[in-house]
Amino acid sequence: MTAMIRVDNLCKGFTLHNQGGVSYQVLNQVSFSVARGECVVLDGPSGSGKSTLLRSLYANYKPESGRVWIRHNDSEIDLVSALPRDVIDVRKHTIGYVSQFLRVIPRVSTLDVVMEPARRLGVSREDSLARAQDLLTRLNIPERLWSLAPSTFSGGEQQRVNIARGFVVDYPVLLLDEPTASLDAGNRDVVVDLIRGARNRGSAIVGIFHDADVRNRVADRAIALSARKTHVAAEETQA
Repeated sequence: MTAMIRVDNLCKGFTLHNQGGVSYQVLNQVSFSVARGECVVLDGPSGSGKSTLLRSLYANYKPESGRVWIRHNDSEIDLVSALPRDVIDVRKHTIGYVSQFLRVIPRVSTLDVVMEPARRLGVSREDSLARAQDLLTRLNIPERLWSLAPSTFSGGEQQRVNIARGFVVDYPVLLLDEPTASLDAGNRDVVVDLIRGARNRGSAIVGIFHDADVRNRVADRAIALSARKTHVAAEETQA
């Protein structure tokens, strides 16, 4: 199977400059791959490096060493060494990212927030609007809120808008950081269906799910991150 993501010997640490320059290693020589149509979850206790690894896959964090290969436009690109313009292009066309928090420009309507990734790809306003409306309906965002800025919404509503934005484009790679954390059972089921749909279309998915039921329903495999004194080791397990 074609690997959409290949992580080779990834190492990432942090230096706490406001605490006397103390340094600590979070990820040490982490390696794994994710194929088309596969959902892999990052598993491990708090502090084991799950969020650090996910942000490294999106190039929000720059590792000290190692490689993050992403299949982009029928070739592989290493996000660790890629130029900023190439990272932007990969994010635009290849990688969708659903974080735990919605960060958008104030006063922009919910519909425009959700449509924006599709519009950046040149999708017509009509088609982008239809896709956004469908996702907001499925995620139980009332139509009366669609013209309002999501910054005024509850935490659960903002997360559902964030999910709709992440799924409005059929990205080849999806990174999901606790997408169901603040959702009720009904909306969790909707998100599970969206993840399964993306997987069936061939997306390679890497996610963090603290909800064991959701994790078991979407995962093909788990990457176990084990907290150690000086490093984190990754090993693959069957989910």
